[in-house]
Amino acid sequence: MSLFNVFNIAGSALNAQSVRLNTTASNMANANSASSSTGETYRAREPVFQPLLADDPFNPTGGAEVGVKVAGIVESQAPLRHEYQPGNPLADAEGYVYLPNVNVVEEMANMISASRSYQTNIEVMDASKRMLQQTLSLGQ
Repeated sequence: MSLFNVFNIAGSALNAQSVRLNTTASNMANANSASSSTGETYRAREPVFQPLLADDPFNPTGGAEVGVKVAGIVESQAPLRHEYQPGNPLADAEGYVYLPNVNVVEEMANMISASRSYQTNIEVMDASKRMLQQTLSLGQ
């Protein structure tokens, strides 16, 4: 593997963590959005990552690319919250309001983790760039 592949790997990781940050932000933005039925209630979303390995026969790029890819974004299957608020205009016939299954503390931990991973991949790219520059300066 050449040193240039490090940029592709770190770049794919940056893309994956960016998707993770965006889904976390979406979850947090909708954490308190109420609705009158379970079908209309926002459900927490989570990205699913898949490694791309050079010798993996299931690699969609045929082994030409290594790194990580976002395989998709799935909705959480955790149960929705419901609160008894009979005076709320969104309450159903029994007086319940349905709230998303978003755990704000868990989402904050996800955001911190994704942010640190993003920062680490930036540092990997920067270190690789410095190594390449030093390699080029050896010939002078």
